[in-house]
Amino acid sequence: MRQTLLILGLLGLTGCDPVPISPERAADICEAQARAAQGPTGRIAIGTNSNTGPFTNAEIGISGDYLAGRDPVEVYTNCVIARSGSGPIRPPRLR
Repeated sequence: MRQTLLILGLLGLTGCDPVPISPERAADICEAQARAAQGPTGRIAIGTNSNTGPFTNAEIGISGDYLAGRDPVEVYTNCVIARSGSGPIRPPRLR
């Protein structure tokens, strides 16, 4: 009985479509994804403080879209369509 309820519950969830978000919000989210498709991202922090002394921190990010060689504008357009259900309302603001 418990397995039947679990299976029915999971089947019910597979039929749910995600709720589209506004084109403005989709553009904001997708611009970040398109910027990541342009190349590796990262930051480096070097400093010191009175409690622990010197510190360093480094972060590097490489997106799958960059590794696949996808065009950042195409990544942006596809992302906006997938999230909002309509085409972009503005061109992407890239670097």
